[in-house]
Amino acid sequence: MILPALNFPKKPADMNRRDFLKSGGAVATLALAPGVTLMAFGGQASAAADPGKRWGLLIDVNKCPSDCSACVSACKVENGWGNDKHAADHPEAAPQWIRKVSLTDKSTGREFALPVMCQHCENPPCVDVCPTNASFKRPDGIVLVDKHRCIGCRYCMMACPYKARSFVHEDVTDQKTHAPRGKGTVESCTLCVHRVDAGGAPACVEACNTTGNAAMLFGDLNDPDSEIAQALKAYPSVAIRDDLGLNPGVRYSNL
Repeated sequence: MILPALNFPKKPADMNRRDFLKSGGAVATLALAPGVTLMAFGGQASAAADPGKRWGLLIDVNKCPSDCSACVSACKVENGWGNDKHAADHPEAAPQWIRKVSLTDKSTGREFALPVMCQHCENPPCVDVCPTNASFKRPDGIVLVDKHRCIGCRYCMMACPYKARSFVHEDVTDQKTHAPRGKGTVESCTLCVHRVDAGGAPACVEACNTTGNAAMLFGDLNDPDSEIAQALKAYPSVAIRDDLGLNPGVRYSNL
């Protein structure tokens, strides 16, 4: 069955701050390379999760230059997406595990940009609509896709208010063993779960720190002594489409 294309009322680049926060529009067969296994996103991924933690991101929009795409480039390299031949002819269908969205405050003329990825919701609608339980949330709050179970129905793509998921249209190459991809499946930001389970931070966060911008803060939202929890307590922040009650694990300051 071929599902109709999704039609969003506005492109991210055309949105202002209020539109973006209200609408969220900023929002098969498996073909795997030798040595690449999909089991990384199955039971093993949940077994490594600590149910006492809730991983999340705090992004300071004031520290995120419009002309910087270090986080996007780092994600592409780390997880092996962005080189699909299909994307060259169909940019609207290109993988976007993370993307930069440009916004303008109509009342002041202020222009700014921010990275948008899977928001790793506490109550993820993608999980609710998945007919095979391929979309799932780990005990530590990271939302993933089990490629063995994904049948490519794309219900999760329609349910996601952040337009955070992509569909793999063709055979893929240059795969990473820690980030398996398969034709006919859905994919999205994993918060670099392989890094997190090894005690590290997502590639986007490290890249942002390397530039000196330090706009992205990663940590355990459940730990009141963590840097991210302290920052959220000290400074105001917002979640995109907070009105939906999804309680995203990604929050933004100065938006």
